[in-house]
Amino acid sequence: MRKLPPLGSLRAFEAAARRLSFRGAAAELGVTPTAISHQVRILEEICGRPLFRRRPRPLALTDAGERLFPVIRNGFDTFASVVTAVSAKTIRTTLRVTSPNAFASRWLVPRLPRWRKLYPQIRLEIIGTDAVLNLRAGDADLAIRYARTMPTDLVAREIFRDSFFPVCSPALLSEGVPAITRAADLLHYPLIHYDWLNGDREPPSWSRWLAVARSVDPDIPAATEHWDLSFREEIHAIDAVAAGQGIAICSDVVVSHEIESGALVKAHDLALPGYGFYVVHVPDHPRQASIEAFAAWMRSVA
Repeated sequence: MRKLPPLGSLRAFEAAARRLSFRGAAAELGVTPTAISHQVRILEEICGRPLFRRRPRPLALTDAGERLFPVIRNGFDTFASVVTAVSAKTIRTTLRVTSPNAFASRWLVPRLPRWRKLYPQIRLEIIGTDAVLNLRAGDADLAIRYARTMPTDLVAREIFRDSFFPVCSPALLSEGVPAITRAADLLHYPLIHYDWLNGDREPPSWSRWLAVARSVDPDIPAATEHWDLSFREEIHAIDAVAAGQGIAICSDVVVSHEIESGALVKAHDLALPGYGFYVVHVPDHPRQASIEAFAAWMRSVA
């Protein structure tokens, strides 16, 4: 028989690791912080090593905790997902999901056939918009938010994070322009820019990428601010890149479908850190089971 730790200890550890807070985990599970601490210590005794660094604050995972957390988190997500899928009591319902336009178009929509195959009883209404809809007012059941840090005013969980690097059509690289062997070689190609509307002062844009690349390639001019093509919407910039019109700095998550299919390729390996994609909803949502299934499904197909 499998020798497994107590379920209470696993639940307490997963909630505390996800929130990096014993108090937050206690509020989520409806127990006291002392009870969370006790359950975590049981698991640490079983593992024979600490899973959290409790001092100095803030709470942080140890190396062992970092290894254990994603396995337990994904396990609970899978349990919730499968139970929802096989439940005979599940009625056909509609889950309204709001998502940034580029993510909805490039990542979510191509993967929807997988969702319909697994969850035919849960219809999805996809609301593609870069506006932040009011979930408390009922504008949507679930939001996919894109931010550097997790929202704190609602229930939120990080699904994955992205990074940014230059991408282009493979056809562009075969048109006789000098091959790309260093960062400065990208300046021989049309550079495609798009606006960042989230207020970030240092977004992962061409300006930021070239500034970082300049530290390893001094042949990049100090003032490179002229873009051959500029778009207001990210999705239009990606369309231009796919059409072979130039190179853009893109999210590896947003263009993952095109990278996997070979429609787009990396033009250079230098990458910039991006943001987190979060599943966000109001507490105690009436469609909680469907939300849990959707969050687990997103992580499973990432």
